[in-house]
Amino acid sequence: MAAPLIAFRNVSRVYGSGEAEVRALADVSFQIAAGEFVAIMGPSGSGKSTAMNIIGCLDRPTFGEYLFKGIAVQGLGQDARALLRRHALGFVFQGFNLLPRQSALENVELPLIYKGMPGPERRARAREALRKVGLEGREGHDPSQLSGGQQQRVAIARALAGQPTVILADEPTGNLDSARGQEIMQLLQALNRQEGITIVMVTHEDDIARHAKRLMVFTDGRLTRDTAVGERV
Repeated sequence: MAAPLIAFRNVSRVYGSGEAEVRALADVSFQIAAGEFVAIMGPSGSGKSTAMNIIGCLDRPTFGEYLFKGIAVQGLGQDARALLRRHALGFVFQGFNLLPRQSALENVELPLIYKGMPGPERRARAREALRKVGLEGREGHDPSQLSGGQQQRVAIARALAGQPTVILADEPTGNLDSARGQEIMQLLQALNRQEGITIVMVTHEDDIARHAKRLMVFTDGRLTRDTAVGERV
């Protein structure tokens, strides 16, 4: 049997010590298979963001194991973890994080520059990513010429251009009105179904979480609910 794409084995994350100790995650275990669309929910301080940061190689467990394709990530050096982020993970943020003086095409190209990809290849890859998110013809527009929903589409195209195994989306609709938020979720659903990209998304909105196939809820650093979305009551 193939190893799960993502696995936490009794993961705890502790900050500080003594009276100042904060246990952001406490003995959390779960697996995510390739091709899943998982929504992570929980109140502020529940541990959901810490779990996402560990999956994204931005933090490490204090105890336990985080495995990606069966490889113990916490044992990798800084350079190897950076390579994993660069080649396997795509990130989408609430605030879009676009460069204001760069065109949509240039924003999407940026991570490909860091990969050392030649100019003609990265431009073609970026154009294809923008086409997939419905922004063909908008390549030369800078962020100020795009709506919030279009800016988030550029951010998703930027994540797609690197051909990631996993897209990590942190409150991807948080800065959008409800209609634009639904459009972004339909786009993520389509990428999950058609491209087979695994999506792990943090959200605090129940109607946004419904677009996922699986819901994980964190409370006080523990995983307290893990269910198929259709099984919720």
